[in-house]
Amino acid sequence: MTHVQFGIETFGDLPLDDQGTLMSHAAALRQVVDEAALADQIGIDAVALGEHHRSDFAISSPEMVLAAIASRTTRLTLGSAVTVLSSDDPVRVFQRFSTLDAVSNGRAEVILGRGSFTESFPLFGYDLADYEVLSEEKIELFSRILEERPVTWSGTTRASLTDAEVYPLTDSGQLTTWVGVGGSPQSVVRTAHYGFRLMLAIIGGAPERFAPYVDLYRRASEQYGTTAHPVGMHSHGFIAASDDEAREAYFPGYKAMRDRVGAERGWPAMTRSQYDDEIDHGSLYVGSVDTVARKMAAAIAAVDAGRFDLVYTGGGAMPASARMRAVDLYGTEVIPRVKDLLSEGARS
Repeated sequence: MTHVQFGIETFGDLPLDDQGTLMSHAAALRQVVDEAALADQIGIDAVALGEHHRSDFAISSPEMVLAAIASRTTRLTLGSAVTVLSSDDPVRVFQRFSTLDAVSNGRAEVILGRGSFTESFPLFGYDLADYEVLSEEKIELFSRILEERPVTWSGTTRASLTDAEVYPLTDSGQLTTWVGVGGSPQSVVRTAHYGFRLMLAIIGGAPERFAPYVDLYRRASEQYGTTAHPVGMHSHGFIAASDDEAREAYFPGYKAMRDRVGAERGWPAMTRSQYDDEIDHGSLYVGSVDTVARKMAAAIAAVDAGRFDLVYTGGGAMPASARMRAVDLYGTEVIPRVKDLLSEGARS
């Protein structure tokens, strides 16, 4: 079993204040910084922030929030989850993250992805009809920029570059880069082709079904002669004092979020039985410390993951105090228990 790292992820979902009122975007951003500062104090390895451009999520500029977190922390790895590279400029993405890397003393990383929503494309003037070519060209350019040498590149999605030098450079000479993949074999192979790390977005169904993607990544890396790094996985979850408390607290916000997304995509409303089934048999990590720890350990072993990130705010409107408590339980009780379970499994 590979040494496993543990992180937290959020999109900046708007929490409730002490009076039960939905926080503003500004207050929600400050809350995320407080949660990350707690994570740093209790030994969680990483924080990753998603990029969205919609009213129900506060984070549209992960690097800015991560820079604020850098000023309050000393050890957390600071990353995005994900940076929608297709609707961004690869030069600016590198510059923002290499700057973050500098001010955080080398703690920055970027997780690239196509994004689970598409609102960034019209917002920044891109045509969704160009979705595939945007993805292909921009990740190829980004891979060139990561070499931290003068770049010569031409394509159809932005101006060409001739011996262009992109600054600031990183002290280490490399910016750790992942690609978030939700289930596309082509994306897995592309990740291996560029030698990037693979982060599996396992947000529904049994985690075991993603094991073939890990095998594909390793086989493709061998074929391309690139490094097959330890694979990461992220899933939604929430921890409370008991299974019942966690399920009841998490359900209203989680259902509201899923139903909002479902209405946009033509899905039927989620039922309570579907929610419970995803907890019991799928990839929703909701429950007491022992319940969540056992399920996480089993999932990590099934996928042979080297990192597990818990999307701890996927339940929508939840009291900020409950979110802080969930982060605390995750770092102080769940993670040590998972490590024990994985060690026991390795010895048996």
